[in-house]
Amino acid sequence: MNVRRPHISGIAIAAATALGLGTLSACSDDSSAAGNSDKFDVVASFYPMQFLAEQIGGDHVNVTTLTEPGQEPHDLELSTKQTAELGETDAVLYLKALQPAVDEAVDQSGVKTKIDAATLTKLEDHGDVEHSHEGEEGHAEEEHSEGEHELDPHVWLDPVKYAEIAEGVGTAFEKADPDNAADYRKNTEDLVKKLGALDTEFADGLKNSRTKVFFTNHAAFGYLAERYGLTQEAISGIDPESEPSPARIKELQEEAKADGVTTVFYETLVSDKTAKTLAQDAGLKTDVLDPLEGITDKSKGDDYFQVMEANLTALKTALGTK
Repeated sequence: MNVRRPHISGIAIAAATALGLGTLSACSDDSSAAGNSDKFDVVASFYPMQFLAEQIGGDHVNVTTLTEPGQEPHDLELSTKQTAELGETDAVLYLKALQPAVDEAVDQSGVKTKIDAATLTKLEDHGDVEHSHEGEEGHAEEEHSEGEHELDPHVWLDPVKYAEIAEGVGTAFEKADPDNAADYRKNTEDLVKKLGALDTEFADGLKNSRTKVFFTNHAAFGYLAERYGLTQEAISGIDPESEPSPARIKELQEEAKADGVTTVFYETLVSDKTAKTLAQDAGLKTDVLDPLEGITDKSKGDDYFQVMEANLTALKTALGTK
């Protein structure tokens, strides 16, 4: 995954700007492509947006996604066909600054309803998320020098912030497709309730642990760490493919000893080579902590909630919860 964006005014802007998105239905056959259905057609940029659209839209929406299962979202380049479909859909749901190719295509498309999830909650600077995209939209006025940071986009890994986004998407669906507004409202309420229960489960499960520090392949878990009083130490910055310096590796080895770290987490969509090398050199274990950028047959679950449950189990083991 990649990186973060500027402070945006939040839910107020979102509800006004996001008037109508469609929904995506994880179908991949041509008959369900954007513009080919009698339902409310929504194009989602990647899995966390797709999941929201499907859960909130239910039977009323046809959801397609720009990022295929197993594809690293940050590296996405759009095909001519995908770009054309954007212009035919009823709505697009995306997270600005995570995927520059999507931002550009959305800006150039004629789609009526554009829902930017980054405007539906407050993005934050987690410090260790370094700028990895040149010229990302929304940051044109900032010159990022080395060591500067930008806002972290991985908000879906915090159930509370993800619920805020869900509420904004629900409002947008209601405005864009008023005939089905009551169902969108109920589906949103149900989803927000489930996310609230997940938040409680994480808070209770991680409350008492031997250590609060965990190592990850890249800096995707800043919101989750902040929500539950943990400290994320990333081998790389926001870009999962960037190589850490020898100094960074040595620093992590020393920190592992000082803070009682037992595990180096890696993820399913990028190489685990660096994580395993660090673990071997420092005498640590490895395990998967899934940033939920996509669901594949390697994922420890079939949807957002199942994978988040697996993440909680992995964290409890690594942190030594009591």
